[in-house]
Amino acid sequence: MLARKALSNAHRKGLFHFIWHWAMPAPRKTTNSGGTSNADFPSADPGMYQLDITLRRGQHLAARDRGGTSDPYVKFKLGGKEVFRSKTIHKNLNPVWEEKASILIEHPREPLYIKVFDYDFGLQDDFIGSAFLDLTSLELNRQTDVTLSLKDPHYPDHDLGSILLSVLLAPREEQREVFQSQSLRLSDLHRKSQLWRGIVSVTLIEGRELKAMDANGLSDPYVKFRLGHQKYKSKIVPKTLNPQWREQFDFHLYEERGGIIDITVWDKDAGKRDDFIGRCQVDLSTLSKEQTHKLELPLEEGEGLLVLLVTLTASAAVSISDLSANSLEDQREREEILKRYSPLRIFHNLKDVGFLQVKVIRAEALMAADVTGKSDPFCVVELNNDRLLTHTVYKNLNPEWNKIFTFNIKDIHSVLEVTVYDEDRDRSADFLGKVAIPLLSIQNGEQKAYVLKNKQLTGPTKGVIYLEIDVIFNAVKASIRTLMPKEQKYIEEEHRLSKQLLLRNFIRMKRCVMVLINAAYYVNSCFDWDSPPRSLAAFLLFLFVVWNFELYMIPLVFLLLLAWNYFLIVSGKDNRQHDTVVEDMLEDEEEEDDRDDKDSEKKGFMNKLYAIQEVCVSVQNVLDEVASFGERIKNTFNWTVPFLSWLAIVALSVFTIILYFIPLRYIVLVWGINKFTKKLRSPYAIDNNELLDFLSRVPSDVQVVQYHELKQDPSHSPSKRKKNNPG
Repeated sequence: MLARKALSNAHRKGLFHFIWHWAMPAPRKTTNSGGTSNADFPSADPGMYQLDITLRRGQHLAARDRGGTSDPYVKFKLGGKEVFRSKTIHKNLNPVWEEKASILIEHPREPLYIKVFDYDFGLQDDFIGSAFLDLTSLELNRQTDVTLSLKDPHYPDHDLGSILLSVLLAPREEQREVFQSQSLRLSDLHRKSQLWRGIVSVTLIEGRELKAMDANGLSDPYVKFRLGHQKYKSKIVPKTLNPQWREQFDFHLYEERGGIIDITVWDKDAGKRDDFIGRCQVDLSTLSKEQTHKLELPLEEGEGLLVLLVTLTASAAVSISDLSANSLEDQREREEILKRYSPLRIFHNLKDVGFLQVKVIRAEALMAADVTGKSDPFCVVELNNDRLLTHTVYKNLNPEWNKIFTFNIKDIHSVLEVTVYDEDRDRSADFLGKVAIPLLSIQNGEQKAYVLKNKQLTGPTKGVIYLEIDVIFNAVKASIRTLMPKEQKYIEEEHRLSKQLLLRNFIRMKRCVMVLINAAYYVNSCFDWDSPPRSLAAFLLFLFVVWNFELYMIPLVFLLLLAWNYFLIVSGKDNRQHDTVVEDMLEDEEEEDDRDDKDSEKKGFMNKLYAIQEVCVSVQNVLDEVASFGERIKNTFNWTVPFLSWLAIVALSVFTIILYFIPLRYIVLVWGINKFTKKLRSPYAIDNNELLDFLSRVPSDVQVVQYHELKQDPSHSPSKRKKNNPG
């Protein structure tokens, strides 16, 4: 399978090189008096010409939906292969895209085929129209605005609208410098463009008087935000026209002049496509920095408005450098970092919890993804929504990157993900391996070889990667941040229906329920005197506890349970074996994923049963949430993450002391006053539950398996083989 895949990749690499980039500056219109006529193109090597395309807009497109509108997107094809697909513009017959792409082509005599479709969720997309662009009619080195009329071969007389493009065709020799500066992974320019220049903090407060989309005169609204390639989707608020969201998230700002946040509001409909309520935009270039702006944005193409809080702040300390520029080895810089996160600076910028430095040194014995028996590996380093890349090392299974990445830590319970890919120039990169490392498990300054895992992080794949990681953080800030809402990832894999995943979640939930059932059976056996000594002891304990019961004893019991488990672990008397049930289920799920990938085309009918699938996915997710909740409680008391268990001990000790010395009525009085006055004191405060926020940081059994570090097999080390076989 790998050989066929590599052969296909190699074949495509020889045809054309596609680059898709969001931040490429718009080409200027130029008038070239000495433009070259394209009547007779010289014979050229493959990939001699570069075509820069700007997809401007569509005009008077054909309506394909029942509401008299369409959801258009555009595909470009060259030589029968798709080289670009635009984003979808919803409910618009005059869409504006303003998207750019660059294509390296063999020869301009091959026409560019443009097809426009109407997106239909869960169904086959409707064809709107198509057109051809004759590249030989273009003048070299001169930007040209082109209007193409769309046609349907079956109905040639129908007026289906038009597409407006700006195109620039130039020989590759003249474009080589530009092309290299726009390379996705190799150039210094792109590595700089990865580094964001600021943070856009957005708080979605509420919506007012939104349009009713359901038969009951209400809607189930949610909001989608987009800034460049970054996306965020809010929660769904059911049955209301005045929803209260109160959600906060951050975007990275890559352009100094700002950018535009596109906002769309939707009504959730189970079993069919969601209804469009309205849209609005936020032009960040008009907002002053280091200041919170309250915005009331009327919805276009709809009714009502959204209320937001938007704050632009300076960038956090994120960087990429070579090994020679190591900030932690510089004594002065190290002292500055240690001072920044010292215990004396507890209340200075609570969001800045710590500092992370990752040295990506090298990898060994990677998987061969190309037909030549080699790969073109590069590395992606991710911490929550912060994502940085190394350069690509071509045709090498033992690449050396020697790069240092630094991040600001906003949550000490975050997981560092390092993924190795094989670069494919004309298609998405091939996955080679991945490791996930919780920050609290890192041993500072130690260079370690991490065995690469598969996509599900359940088992090993080929190769190891050498990393050296340092974490410096303020423990008090980290503890406070633990009781605040967890940051959501913008790019999450969509939940899909999986028989194995559904079964796994059912078994996990069943195990949690069985713990409660077994506890009930145990108590009932005491009542039935199945074991007289045990029943007698339970009866005496019951009399003692009830007679002397005080409220502070509730947290005290949990505190004693944590202390007992800690004693068992420290003394080596913890006989609990490693749980392999979840691990086995994850491996089965991985096998099913492989089968699903192979049979996805054959199972296209499943996509048509969207309503049933959505219900099954919801059940699957509810089972996962319930099982994860029980597993997180168990793992808190099992000291799976010592930092969190110690934090629980501190909290339970404080609760025990408060309940012992302060009457319950005063505690309830303070709690009630705080709850009733919270919105008065802070109208735009984000609602949260500290206990649930704490538990969200505790890993479930599935995450424990995924974060478990695999041991390297010494017999498979390339360095060992070289020593044993010097010839």
